[in-house]
Amino acid sequence: MARTNTKVVPQATAALDRMKYEIASEVGVNLKEGYNGDITAREAGRVGGEMVRRLIQQAESNLSGR
Repeated sequence: MARTNTKVVPQATAALDRMKYEIASEVGVNLKEGYNGDITAREAGRVGGEMVRRLIQQAESNLSGR
């Protein structure tokens, strides 16, 4: 199956991956390199949701000039 989600800034891929693994360890989800089909949808959602929260915080901070 082809991936349809593309990064707006491809250079950010490594930073997003680091963020993903950092957040996963903070919330107690055991992610490994490569395929992670053994984690539950709830665990994946916790990681993804926290990533979105932090990215929104960063964007708001940048917009407010902090």
